[in-house]
Amino acid sequence: MSYNFFAFLNRMKYIKRWSLMHNVEEENIMEHSQNVAMIANALAVIGNIYFKENNDENKIAVIALFHESSEVITGDLPTPIKYYNKDINIAYKNLEDIANDKLLSMLPAELKDYYTNILNQDCSSSEYKIVKAADKLAAYIKCIEELKAGNKEFKKAEVQIKKEIQKMNLPAVKFFMENFMESYNLTLDELD
Repeated sequence: MSYNFFAFLNRMKYIKRWSLMHNVEEENIMEHSQNVAMIANALAVIGNIYFKENNDENKIAVIALFHESSEVITGDLPTPIKYYNKDINIAYKNLEDIANDKLLSMLPAELKDYYTNILNQDCSSSEYKIVKAADKLAAYIKCIEELKAGNKEFKKAEVQIKKEIQKMNLPAVKFFMENFMESYNLTLDELD
């Protein structure tokens, strides 16, 4: 018997993000998920070291790696559409749940519980909040990169996402913004 779960997820590299906007450099959900995993892991570690939190940084990184998995079936619905109104948002959340169930059906029974706990996150959990914060930070970094490349298409998104980040009540996010974000504006030579 062959199971299709991982082969299906490998197709995340074909799902483009920011589809309604001109991109100097396209980004797929596989690349994005890896970036979110690194940032989420960093937020968890920062929370543990500087703010005496008790985060499982490895679990958080794994959740982040899989946080866009449903989009291999649904595609990436642009944020302005996804959050246009409550009804669309609820319908999309239901679609994500159906897509995750489809993916989980592609696993042996012995692995389903583990991956169900990764794909189906409780929106009120601290892990989920950290991953969502990392997702926003990754989107903000994408805006910085596009603006740095001269693409003004991302100016409004950059302003909006920065406001959303500033509203977050996570000390690790504030720490990341104050200590790491400015570096994303630098050139390679300036980073050295």
